[in-house]
Amino acid sequence: MSSSASLELAPTDAVLTLITKSFPVAITTNANAASTQSTLSLADGSSVTGTNTIAMHLSSSIFPPAKHEYTPLELAQIDQWLSLTGPGSLTDSVVDQLNVHLKDKTSILGTKPSIADVVCYARLKELAQGWGSELRVGGADGGRRYVLRWLDWVQNSPIVGLKLEEGEKLAVNIDEVGTVVRGEDDAAAEKKAKKGKGKDKDAAAAADGQLADKVKGAVQDVAGKIGVVGKGEARSSAAGSGKKEKQKKEKQPRQPAKKEEPAGPSPVQIDLRVGFIEKCEPHPDADSLYVSTIQCGDAEPRTVCSGLRNHIPLDEMQQRYVVVVCNLKPVKMRGVMSSAMVLAASPTLKEGEVDDHKGPIELVAPPTGAKAGEKVFFEGYQGQPEAVLNPKKKVWEAVQPGFTTTDGLEVGFDVGATAGAVTAAAGGEGVRKLVTEAGGVCTVKSLVGATVR
Repeated sequence: MSSSASLELAPTDAVLTLITKSFPVAITTNANAASTQSTLSLADGSSVTGTNTIAMHLSSSIFPPAKHEYTPLELAQIDQWLSLTGPGSLTDSVVDQLNVHLKDKTSILGTKPSIADVVCYARLKELAQGWGSELRVGGADGGRRYVLRWLDWVQNSPIVGLKLEEGEKLAVNIDEVGTVVRGEDDAAAEKKAKKGKGKDKDAAAAADGQLADKVKGAVQDVAGKIGVVGKGEARSSAAGSGKKEKQKKEKQPRQPAKKEEPAGPSPVQIDLRVGFIEKCEPHPDADSLYVSTIQCGDAEPRTVCSGLRNHIPLDEMQQRYVVVVCNLKPVKMRGVMSSAMVLAASPTLKEGEVDDHKGPIELVAPPTGAKAGEKVFFEGYQGQPEAVLNPKKKVWEAVQPGFTTTDGLEVGFDVGATAGAVTAAAGGEGVRKLVTEAGGVCTVKSLVGATVR
């Protein structure tokens, strides 16, 4: 044990405690009351610090690549949710975003299990225990039932494989939150688990042997990920030291592949939804701003500041449907935190023309019959948007120049207007209409060839 690795963590670190218990590797767990962060110390003296980093290093041992291969986009999504649910970042807003994200999914990635399910489960379980019935399943939007349904799946699914006693699990009433359709892997794993209960002690001993092999493989995998080769394992691997060196050199170029960023930027990354303005008031400290309360399909309405006060009468901002960008990073505007943006169209500036902010400006209108929270996307660019756009990656700045209006007053996306920054949708270039899931097209009143933002 001492020649492999050790794990130093605070006793309250629920994530690493769960990983250590459910997926034992050749590590030792030391309670260190003075420690404020977790460190995976390796045999050569190097270390990996931070719960998220350690979890990612152990990911391929928990979910072997032979069975669970992740695309660069999926790896980015895993990293995103690990960051959003980390200490200091896990807010009610993040939980509500996750609830919406899980509405039509079994796992965080859709149907495929990942380290994000394990880590986020550990971080949310204790929090969920304190939710009352109203927060769990109440309200017009059904509370956080999708998060609860997912938590129940994670703690019971054979393909996730958490080792929890019944008393350790979160109590979830499936009659209230519903169930998900399990994938074939999930059902097969459960059938195999039930069949294994009737086997004798020899079979159990064999299973223990497999676990020991898994432990050994996990340590080698962690060491390999950060450039450490075990003393005994490297020499006994195959046919001589010459082949070992060749294998080692061949593996090194593959390591950066897991750090690739997802293809983009793309309109897919923008979270566009139908919003319903419940009320709108002038900003108390800004003459050009409105402050609106908009229902976007979340557990609670969002507060949104918009620079429309000098362009659209207040009465036209009441009790109406709009299109809202929901995953821009929240910003404080003259003392009011704004957590979304209302889409509006304005005339496109000609070369050399200066924006005098005189307008006219027209709100983008969703089709008749659209409902608050309904997803909106450009044809050919339907997919899973990011939870929160990273301002440093400037996705919005790259994609927005393509937002325009057609001669038929339909809102669309023209990839040709993005100066090559955005990949064309499947089926080629051209203007792609902004539509709802039901197929209706979003429009403006009168502006043709306008800029939409």
